[in-house]
Amino acid sequence: MEILMVEGSTLDKKAIAFLENKNPDWQELSKDCVAFANLNGGRIVIGIDDEKNSPPLSQTLSPSYLELITKRVYERTTNVFIALEIKTASNGGEYIEIYVAPSKQTVACTTDGKYYIRSSDFNKPIMPEELIRLLSDKNSFVWEEQTTKKIKVENADELKLIQFANDIRQSERVSNFVKSKTDKEILSYYLLERNGHLTNLGILWIGQREDRASLLHAPAVQFIKYDEHERKVKKLLWDDYKLNPKELLEAILTEIPDWNESIEVSDGIFRKNIHNYDKDVIRELVANALVHRSYTTRGDIFINLFHDRLEIHSPGTLPLGVTPQNIISKSIHRNTHLAKLFYDLKIMEKEGSGYDKVYEILVSHGKPIPRVDDCDDRVTVTIQKRIINTEVIRLMEKAHDQFYLKQKEVISLGIIAQHSLIPSVELGKLLNIKDDSRDLSAWIGRLVELELIQSQGRSKGTEYFINPEYLRRLGYKGKTNLKKIEPHRLKELIIEDIKLYPRSSIGEIESRIGKEIGKKKIARALVELINEDRVQKEGKLRYTKYTLSFSRRTE
Repeated sequence: MEILMVEGSTLDKKAIAFLENKNPDWQELSKDCVAFANLNGGRIVIGIDDEKNSPPLSQTLSPSYLELITKRVYERTTNVFIALEIKTASNGGEYIEIYVAPSKQTVACTTDGKYYIRSSDFNKPIMPEELIRLLSDKNSFVWEEQTTKKIKVENADELKLIQFANDIRQSERVSNFVKSKTDKEILSYYLLERNGHLTNLGILWIGQREDRASLLHAPAVQFIKYDEHERKVKKLLWDDYKLNPKELLEAILTEIPDWNESIEVSDGIFRKNIHNYDKDVIRELVANALVHRSYTTRGDIFINLFHDRLEIHSPGTLPLGVTPQNIISKSIHRNTHLAKLFYDLKIMEKEGSGYDKVYEILVSHGKPIPRVDDCDDRVTVTIQKRIINTEVIRLMEKAHDQFYLKQKEVISLGIIAQHSLIPSVELGKLLNIKDDSRDLSAWIGRLVELELIQSQGRSKGTEYFINPEYLRRLGYKGKTNLKKIEPHRLKELIIEDIKLYPRSSIGEIESRIGKEIGKKKIARALVELINEDRVQKEGKLRYTKYTLSFSRRTE
C-alpha cells in the first residue's frame, strides 16, 4: 500500500537528482535541517519526486550516501542532530530518510550564522526580534519533562491520580494498548513521572496543592465582569492551586452563571435561544489559554466579560510561527505533552489550536469571527456578543441540515453570508489562504455545486455571494444593497449620476450612488466607460474629475 507523502511542517522531499547533481546544494539541505530542528523536528526524504509518493521501481542507493550527507550537514550546521536510513518502499524502490531531531534546549543555526524555522512547506528566516521569542520558547519546550522539584510519585494526590487513570481508560481517544497499562505505566506514558519522580507536568496534573503552588508559574485564573460603563461589578478567582487544568476548566464553565445568558431569536413560528457566549467556544478558548501559554512566564489568565464582548488574556506570546492571521490553520505546540493530554481526555476538540471549531460555532450563530491580538507580554482573544444578522442563523441551520456540510464549508458559508458580497482575496485573508485558488477551493468545497453560493468575476477579482434563489426559497429577509450590482447596470448608474453632476470626483460619485459598491469597482467601470468614449476625465490623481464625453452630451 502506497503511503501518502505530502510536504508540510514535518516533511520535505527531494528528488534523487539532488544527490546525482555534480554540485549538490548542501546549504539548502542544511537550512531544511535547521528549520525542522528549531520546531518539532521532522523528516527529509531524498529519492522521491515532489509530486510522487514512491521512488522509481528500480532505484537503488549506495550506503556511502549516508556518510556523505551526514558529513556535509554537520559541516554546515550547529545544534542539529540527524539520523539517516535507507528505506525500501512497497514498490521495491529505495530512498533515504533523514530524521531531524527537535532542538529542545538550544537554537539551531547554519555555520554562517543564519536561523530558520519551518512554516508549512517552506523555510522561514528568523528575524532578530523573533530569535528572542524562540529562545524563550525553548525553555517552555523542556519545562513539562523536568523533575527539578524531586517529588516522588508516592507523594502525588491519590484522588487526582485515580481520577486521571480512570479518565484515560474511559476515553475513546485512547488506544486499548494504553488503557491496559498499570497506573504507574500510564503516568510514564504521558510523561507525568520520570525515574520515580513527578515531572512538572505531573505536579500540575496530579500533584498536591502545595507542590502545584511551588511551581514557578502555575496557572491562576481571574474572571472579571464589567458593566456598560466598563466598571468592575464582579470578580472570581481561582488562584489557590487546588485544581489541576481539567478541574480548573470545569470550574470556569460551571461556576460562572453568565454563560447561561442567551437571546431569543425567531425561527418561523418557533423561537430558539442563542447563548451570548457558547460554552463550547469558551471551553476551546480557555483550554487553548491553558495549553499554549508559557509556563516559564509570569502572569494570570484573565477572562474579562464586558457589556458587548468577551476577552480572554493569556500570558506570553503566540508560539513562533503562529500569528493572529494564520491561527485558524497553524498549530505549533508549546507544551506538547499537555496538549496531548487535553486531546486524549476530550477536553479540547482536536489536538492543536481548535480555532476551526470556534469559527464554525460563531459563524453558525451569525456572529463575527474572533479577533486575536499578539502583544508584547500576552495574547488576547476577543469574541463579540452581538449577532450580525439573525437571518444568517436560519440560513446556516437549514443549509447544514439539508446538505450535511463539512466544517470548512460551514465556516466559508457563514463568512460569505455575513457579507452580502465578499472578494476572494478578502475571504482568503480571513481563512489564512495565500494566492492559491486550490487552497480556497478546499474551503469552498461543494458550496457552488450545491448552489448555495455563486461567484462573479475571474481570478483575483472573483467575488462570492449567497445564491439569491436559495435565499428566496428560505424567505430570507436580508438587507438590500448595491454590492452585487451587475457591471452594465453600474455603468448606467454612473452615467446618470455624471449627467446630473458633471465634473465629479470618484469619491463624490461613490457617495451618491452607494458607498457599499466600493471605489475599486467604480474605478473599473469608469475605465471601461472612458474606453467606450462615453465618459472623459480631466486632471490627474486626486484632482481627476469625470464628465460625459462630447458625443454623449450632444446626443
